[in-house]
Parts: sequence; structure tokens; C-alpha cells
Amino acid sequence: MLEIKQKLIYKAFGLTISSDMDLPELIKVSEQQEVADIEILIDPDLTPLYFEVSEDPNQFLVKENLTMFHIPEIATFSIQDGKRITVSPMKEVEEGEIRLLVLGTCMGAILMQRKIFPLHGSALAINGKAYAIVGDSGAGKSTLASAFITRGYQLLSDDVIAITLSDDNIPYVTPSYPQQKLWEDSLTKFGLVSSNYQSLYGRVDKYYIPVSTSYCTESLPLAGVIELVKTENEEVEIRLIEKLDRFYPLFYHTYRNFFIPGLGLVDWHFKTSASILHHIQMFQLSRPVSSFTAPQLVSTILETLHLEE
Repeated sequence: MLEIKQKLIYKAFGLTISSDMDLPELIKVSEQQEVADIEILIDPDLTPLYFEVSEDPNQFLVKENLTMFHIPEIATFSIQDGKRITVSPMKEVEEGEIRLLVLGTCMGAILMQRKIFPLHGSALAINGKAYAIVGDSGAGKSTLASAFITRGYQLLSDDVIAITLSDDNIPYVTPSYPQQKLWEDSLTKFGLVSSNYQSLYGRVDKYYIPVSTSYCTESLPLAGVIELVKTENEEVEIRLIEKLDRFYPLFYHTYRNFFIPGLGLVDWHFKTSASILHHIQMFQLSRPVSSFTAPQLVSTILETLHLEE
């Protein structure tokens, strides 16, 4: 059972976070600011409140500045005003389960409420610019990011990519926190031993991988988005996505895009997408499912972007 501890202060996505619970994945801040950007609170009274407004335990309640959801036997969550994540844990729940949801779905909702554009994928720092790798779950985004890291490039974000627009509408990626999540099969391909890493709760074959020495702490302009897809073909293929065809991948790979209408952000999302697309290139990269091609994918991307080492 989660216990309320002394307030802990962290930094992630360019925001200061005050938390009742340990978040070892994040960068700890030694000094507390007067007012944190985000509070993470533990409140046992949240679950009854959720069921006052919903009879369906699997329903997301989404309205302007408020998102609530309940995961049976785990916890109830409330995300409000872009400032507060409240958690009501079930008894005997493991902290790892809670953290996975707080740093994933809850953080995605917080970013949207703050009008920070969240993409689902991994972001890398390449030659002073940010490049996002997006795709469906299992497409190989984190594995490809790891292949870039082994070539000396740095990670900006894994899972949730936070994009903000500068005063002159240039999209920037803000670093999240120095950690990846990798499947055991990918660990083996990179010569890593799974016993050296902590597994994700409930996923015995997926692991947390710290990347502190290969982590970029500076916000960088977003220069490109690469959509990674699996193919039965034997060859790696990459193609440019052009003009209006780029809007759909950007919407489809927005993190928890089903929040957008309920939060009243349809117009904001479209206008922000247009601003992002004005400044980036977008590609679709097909990887064969029959073999491990991550190093080849890295070379293909660098060659296509004319960023060969």
C-alpha cells in the first residue's frame, strides 16, 4: 500500500513536480520552489467520488480541465487543471503499477491540459535537433532509440514526447527523464543482461533501462518525425510523407488522443499540428519482422536525413 511520505521534488518535461510518492525514474531536485508546477497527491477518498459520477469502472471521464479513470484492483486517478494528479490506491497495490500509470496516462493528460503537445514515441538528439520515432505499441520505437544510443546519440524522451511551440511557432522537444523501457529480446540483441535491470510491474519480459550518461537535458527544435511500422517484406524501406497526408499520423500518434475532444482541444490540436508540420519532415520507415534490423534502420534514417556520421 502506498504511504504518504515527505514531499519529494522532481523535474520532468521541463516541469517541477511535488509528489507524495517516490518517483525514482525522475530527476530529483534538491531545493523546493515556492510553488511546484505539478502536485502528485495520495487521497483515499477519490474512489468513492469517481463512482458517484460513473458506474463503469473502465470508463474515462474527460471534460475540460478534468480527467478521471479507475483501474480495478489498482487505483483511481484524477488529473485536474494541468496542475494536480490525485491517486487513490487500492489495498496491497504495488508502487510500480501506480508509477507506470502516473508517468504514462496521467502525465499525458497533464500535458494536454497545459496545452503541451504529447506524442507517443521516443525522441532523440541528433546533431543539435530532435527527431521523434512514433509508432504502434510493439513497433520497435524504444529498440530503435537504443540503437541510436549505441551509436553515440542521446535520448530526449521515451514513451511520452512533450512538444511546445516557441514564440515564433517553432516546435521544441522538452526532455522527459533519463530512462527507457525495453523488451528482453531487445536487451539480448544489444548484449545486455536482463538480470541487471528492474522489470516493469506485470511485464516480466520488459525492463527499465537507465540512460543517464546518454541523456540530453536541453530542449531542442523538432526537425523530423519518423513513423515506424512493421512489414512482412524482407527489405527496410523509407518514404517521405507529404503535404496533408502528414496530419493523420500526427493525430494518430498523439499520446491518448481520445482525450482531445473531451478536453475541448480539437481546435488547439489542429492548429498546433499545423505549426509543427510547417517546420518538420515526416517519414514512414518499414522494418522487417523477420530479422533484427535496428542498426540498419539507424543508418537508413541518417542517410535519408543527410546526417551520416
